[in-house]
Amino acid sequence: MPLSHVRVLDLTQVRAGPTCTRILADFGAEVVRIERPGEADRAREPFDAVDLHRGKKSVLLDLQKPAGLEVFLRLVPTVDVVAENFRPGVKHRLGVDYERLSAVNPRLVYASISGFGQSGPYADRPGYDQIIQGMSGLMSVTGTGETGPLRIGIPIGDLLGGYFAAIGILVALVERERSGRGQWLDTSLLAALAGSLSFQAGKFLNTGQVPPPVGNHHPLTSPMGVYRARDGHLNLAVGSEVMWRRFCEAIGRPELAADPRFATNQLRIDNRPVLNAIIEQVFAGASMTEWVERLNATGVACGPIYDVGQVFADPQVKALGLVEEVHHPVHGPMRLLGQPVCLHRTPAKVTAPSPLPGQHTREVLRGAGYDAAAIERLFAEGVVAESRP
Repeated sequence: MPLSHVRVLDLTQVRAGPTCTRILADFGAEVVRIERPGEADRAREPFDAVDLHRGKKSVLLDLQKPAGLEVFLRLVPTVDVVAENFRPGVKHRLGVDYERLSAVNPRLVYASISGFGQSGPYADRPGYDQIIQGMSGLMSVTGTGETGPLRIGIPIGDLLGGYFAAIGILVALVERERSGRGQWLDTSLLAALAGSLSFQAGKFLNTGQVPPPVGNHHPLTSPMGVYRARDGHLNLAVGSEVMWRRFCEAIGRPELAADPRFATNQLRIDNRPVLNAIIEQVFAGASMTEWVERLNATGVACGPIYDVGQVFADPQVKALGLVEEVHHPVHGPMRLLGQPVCLHRTPAKVTAPSPLPGQHTREVLRGAGYDAAAIERLFAEGVVAESRP
């Protein structure tokens, strides 16, 4: 696998950090989770943690004990990456900050993920996805004036924070091949979401205009949004003037293409309420499935709005091969989402279920050069712990 030569010490918890290291594990990296005895991050078992920690190893190690920190520092020279998502000051209090670890391993790539960033007035605040969605501006452009701001239904800040951290790690590893040196990289949920505002940010930064909430309709294109058919909702995306004319023909209203109110995209935006009312009146005459088939047949972008069950029943989603199965020692067969990018020669793969807390403690200690007596002493002192299948 493409990252089989990469070894990672994973100090992350909750979601953003584990999302990052899960990507590395799926592409073959050896990811060793360091968890505190008695506080292993398993609150979301079975489905969530099994997914987040799949393919990783687990070591229960108390970094707050001097002997535990000594074990960790002994592991650092053997790895390529350390990933953490503590609040900014915690890594220094524990003694696992980049400055200390890079002195032990100058080639180390050290990734920090936080809620708000490593510096600034909010750096030490707890960084939950719910809070960051609001503070990033994302919720202000989601929903309508009637609904008020709306939260996106997935933890998008955690996910994007994890994705950007993984990208940063991979870039730093490539750069290390030229320089021979590691480096510290950091991202945050706030940077990930504010940095994803795209044209909404571009409009404000260059015109001073604050984008309003636009609900289910695209702010720059019309008609593009959610419409009601006879038996359900569908998405429509008329993305060009050619497609607009095709759309008018396909719905049996060719005269709309010549209507001066709708002659350009900007006019269709300006007259969106009138146009949307016409479209929904037409769409009420047939089922959602009929409209999806008819419009796609004429080259007009249109699709159903699925619930999660319908997503995984769809033949196109099945063709993508997104779902993989693993056998968990406690929960049995489990189906998980694989990586959504396919490297055709060296694909990602879910190689193993999530580990039991401390399942690999002895293995990792032996690999670090501890003999049997030293390992038993660490167990007896409560520095390390384990659980077995």
